[in-house]
Amino acid sequence: MRYFNEKAETMPREELSILQSTLLCQQIKHVYDNVELYRRRMDEKGISPEDIKGIEDLHKLPFTVKADLRDTYPYGMFAVPMEEVIRLHASSGTTGKQIVVGYTKDDIDIWSEICARALAAAGADKNDMVHVSYGFGLFTGGFGLYNGSEKLGSTAIPVSSGNTQRQVTIFKDFGSTVLCSTPSYAMHLAETMQSMGVRKEDISLKAGIFGAEPWTEEMRRKIEEMLGIKAYDIYGLTEVMGPGVSYECKYQCGMHVNEDHFIVEVIDPDTGKVLPEGETGELVFTSLTKKAFPVIRYRTRDIGKITKEKCTCGRTFLRMTKPMGRTDDMLIIRGVNVFPSQIETVLVERGFYTAYQIVVDRVDNSDTCEVKVELPPETSFETIGDLETISRNVSEALKSLLGIVAKVTLLEPNSIPRSEGKAVRVIDKRKLYS
Repeated sequence: MRYFNEKAETMPREELSILQSTLLCQQIKHVYDNVELYRRRMDEKGISPEDIKGIEDLHKLPFTVKADLRDTYPYGMFAVPMEEVIRLHASSGTTGKQIVVGYTKDDIDIWSEICARALAAAGADKNDMVHVSYGFGLFTGGFGLYNGSEKLGSTAIPVSSGNTQRQVTIFKDFGSTVLCSTPSYAMHLAETMQSMGVRKEDISLKAGIFGAEPWTEEMRRKIEEMLGIKAYDIYGLTEVMGPGVSYECKYQCGMHVNEDHFIVEVIDPDTGKVLPEGETGELVFTSLTKKAFPVIRYRTRDIGKITKEKCTCGRTFLRMTKPMGRTDDMLIIRGVNVFPSQIETVLVERGFYTAYQIVVDRVDNSDTCEVKVELPPETSFETIGDLETISRNVSEALKSLLGIVAKVTLLEPNSIPRSEGKAVRVIDKRKLYS
């Protein structure tokens, strides 16, 4: 299957712009009438819904940031009565109060469709067995792809995360063909298969849809090699909808944003100025059709860029890059901006698996950086000197790319704790001093 909704996914851009303008005007009236924060912010800027004539006026509207959603916890941003809300989800709340979001029946239908589009773009159809290893519960990941699988008509296997050896057995016994999980958990599944003596030829997987955490092209290639699949990226945020905001097609040249439901902008994170197509900045999303919990110009803190160039697949939706990092988890080490994905690239290029941790500390008022990384199980060496050489070579490669000195500590295989959800890549101990 090439498309789930060919009419929408290949809509001429002129027609798409008209649709977006119509939906935006309706949405702004909806939030002004029903969300006190948006009404107050617009009044403060002297803007009324009548001032928004189309997408060309989007820049006039105020931004929404995560603090706004926490400050209105739990239901202050809801735009419909609670009797119309049929489901709640929430963010993890690891850095503060949870973000609680709601869905009407129509919202769930839309979410199911955009995830079905992602599955179809990855080659899935009603004959596939979709193995969902994202977590179920308040996290949006599991339910998004599960609903999408049902919408597509394929067979959903709602395994959730954890009990990894059992998941490998399900691969074999149930005939799973499409895996949906975080990329780090896909790697863990691949490693577990190897430890169980299960070859990629012993399972039926053909594709994987991976998201919810940053991952590199090098990691993509490793997953594809180890599982014998084609690995596709999917993007979404709890605050905007969940997974399915954008998705890759078979050409893997950026993620198509479902523009009939979302508008994406790229802004300068310092000034808030909207940047031209092709420039790198912070991604900002406006939900056009979600009614229970709509967001207007939500600042994601994800760094990326967009292009409207038509894709070979025939979809006309603009494409966004894989997030290149975040404005709020970017590490500044001795004055140098460092993204964990840069370190991962160096490690994977040198044959390491993606089990690693970056430990940043401050000693005698000076930042220190240690990269702990597991040796691949097949690594062979004769002397301690061999290990020292490997460590030194990786450290020199990191210094060449990043401009900082990082201590590289090589660990035995499987010594870094595995996560069943998002992997913990960074431990910044400097926060203890602030």
